[in-house]
Amino acid sequence: MTRILVVEDEPAIAFGLEADLKTEGYDVEIAADGETATRRAREGDFSLILLDVMLPRKDGFEVCRELRRGGLKTPIIFITARGQEAERIMGLEWGADDYVTKPFSPPELRARIKAVLRRTAGEEEPIYCFGDMEVDFARCELRRGGQTVETTLLEFKLLTVFARNRGRVLSRNKLLDEVWGHGTFITDRVVDNHIVTLRKKIEAEPHRPRYLVSVRGLGYRFDG
Repeated sequence: MTRILVVEDEPAIAFGLEADLKTEGYDVEIAADGETATRRAREGDFSLILLDVMLPRKDGFEVCRELRRGGLKTPIIFITARGQEAERIMGLEWGADDYVTKPFSPPELRARIKAVLRRTAGEEEPIYCFGDMEVDFARCELRRGGQTVETTLLEFKLLTVFARNRGRVLSRNKLLDEVWGHGTFITDRVVDNHIVTLRKKIEAEPHRPRYLVSVRGLGYRFDG
């Protein structure tokens, strides 16, 4: 049975989540604070962690950071306050797989859980190569000449979207939807800034890009 760790300190919300997820056939465990969540996530064999941001004793960001640094690969979905763009971006940067914003509908949450579980249950994807670069989708790792190149989660998600759509022009809005998620309200400049930093990691001459090129008035195209 698919096991989900729900980390939520508000009893009414935790009870509602537990009841709803159990009706979907999931085995659910509740943790009411960050320290308990960190311990149980490491000890238990969970398929997914549903993690609130505002928690006593240790907040959700710290929990996520500690688990990812410790090598835990269990998918994490953050629960954030509506309109808190910084929370959503920070959650993704620290290794979350997705997020939902309060208040959320049970159908939306169920759909997001199923989508994340499908992605993580799939077969390992191949390594994609261009130039002297390797993109290891299974390990979420970028390498140059066999050496790991450090990337943020958002940078790797951007590169993944480009690699899977190579040769196609992708608009900034398309990139926002694919990488940051539908309904995220950030400026095009944020996308451009991440493109700049990604180019520095994959291009020999970032100011004269060979692979990640700009298409004036339309967006970007990956020619890897």
